[in-house]
Amino acid sequence: MSNKTTTNPFNIIVIVAALGYFVDIYDLILFGIVMKPSLKAIGIPDEMMFDVGGSLLGMQMIGMLVGGIVWGVLGDKKGRLSTLFLTILLYSLANIANGFIQNIEQYKMMRFIAGFGLAGELGVGITLVSEVMTKESRGIGTSIVAGIGILGAVLGFLVADLFDWRMAYWVGGGLGLMLLVLRISVYESGMFEKTKQEKVSRGNILSLFASGKNLKKYLLSICVGIPVWYVISQLTVQSSAYAKELNITGEVVGGKAVMFHYIGASLGSLIFGLLSEKLRSRKKALMTATGSLAVFISFYFFMKGISPAVFYTLIGLLGISMGGLWTVFMTNASEQFGTNIRSTVTTTAPNFVRGTTELIRLSITSMRGSMGLWSAGLIIGVVVIVISLASIMFSEETHGKDLDYNE
Repeated sequence: MSNKTTTNPFNIIVIVAALGYFVDIYDLILFGIVMKPSLKAIGIPDEMMFDVGGSLLGMQMIGMLVGGIVWGVLGDKKGRLSTLFLTILLYSLANIANGFIQNIEQYKMMRFIAGFGLAGELGVGITLVSEVMTKESRGIGTSIVAGIGILGAVLGFLVADLFDWRMAYWVGGGLGLMLLVLRISVYESGMFEKTKQEKVSRGNILSLFASGKNLKKYLLSICVGIPVWYVISQLTVQSSAYAKELNITGEVVGGKAVMFHYIGASLGSLIFGLLSEKLRSRKKALMTATGSLAVFISFYFFMKGISPAVFYTLIGLLGISMGGLWTVFMTNASEQFGTNIRSTVTTTAPNFVRGTTELIRLSITSMRGSMGLWSAGLIIGVVVIVISLASIMFSEETHGKDLDYNE
C-alpha cells in the first residue's frame, strides 16, 4: 500500500488505530470498573478500598510513565509498527495474567506491567495517523481514533456486568491478541521511512531539554492535559467515595459512573475534534474544552443532595469536556515537534499526564485527613484547571502545520 498521505478519515490506519485504542481503553479503565469486586475477592476490607485502590491505580500509572518513555523512543528509532506490535503483545499477556492474581502484591506487579505495555498504543497510533493524513484532515482522523477508542470503556462495563472480574481481564487480553492480526494490514509512515534514510538523530529524548524553546513546548504540551486524569481517577473512578461527601440520595456504583463518563467522552472527542477544524485552531478548542470542564467540576462539588441519576448525568457531561480536551491535547502534542522525535513526544506526553494521577492522589490523600475529601478534591481541581488554562495560553498554535520535517 502507498505511503503517501491521504484525506480519507476512514483509511485502514485510522480504523486499526481506533480499534487499538478501543482495546487500550478497555484494559486501562477495567481496573476502575472491577476494583471493588476484585479487591473483595482477595480479602481487602471495605474501609481500605479507597487507599488500596488508589495505590494500585498509581502502580498502573507509574508503569505507563516508564513505558511512555521506552515505547516513544523505540517508535522513533525502530519504527511505529514494530513498536505497536510489542506494546499490544505485552499488555495483552499482562491483562490475561491479571485474571489469575491471588494477592495484593501480585496485583500491583501486574498493574505495573499492564500499564507499561498500555503506554505505547495511543501515542504511537496517533503519531502514525498524523503522519499518513494530510494537514487539513489529520484532526478529523485523530478524533475518530479517540471517539471510537474511548468506547472501549463502555464494553469494559458491559463485560464486567455479565461476567466476573477475572473473566473481564481475560476478555481484554484476548481482544488485544486478536488485534495483532489486524496489524498485518497496516503500513509504515512515509515520513518515518524518509527520516530513516537521513543522517539525523531519532528518538533522542534529551533533545527535548537541549534548548529553552523545546523544553517550553514540551512542558506546555504535557500541562495542558493534566485535568483529564484528575477527572478520571478522582471524580469518576472514586465517584462512590465523593458521592458520600456530597450526600447523594442513593447508591453510586463506580463502574456505572465510568460507563456514563466514557460515553460522554466518546461524544466529546468527536465534537471538539470537529470544533478544532471548524475554528481552524487547536488553542481555541482546548480553551473551550477546559473552560467547560471547569464549569462541570463546579457543578459536581456544589450540587449536593442530588439523585444518583442526576449525578451520573453530570459525570457524563464531565466526560464530554474531558474527551474533547484529551483528543485535541493528543493532536496538539503530535504536531509540536519534527518526525525524528514525534513518537517520543506523542507517547511520553499523555503518559506523563497519566503519571500525574499518583501526584494528585497523594496530594488529596495528604489533605483529606485535615480538611476532608470534598475540600481536598475541590482545591486540587482548581489547581489543575488553572495549570491547563495557563499552558494553553502560552502554547503555539499548530493547526494546519506541515509535519514533514526533522528537529
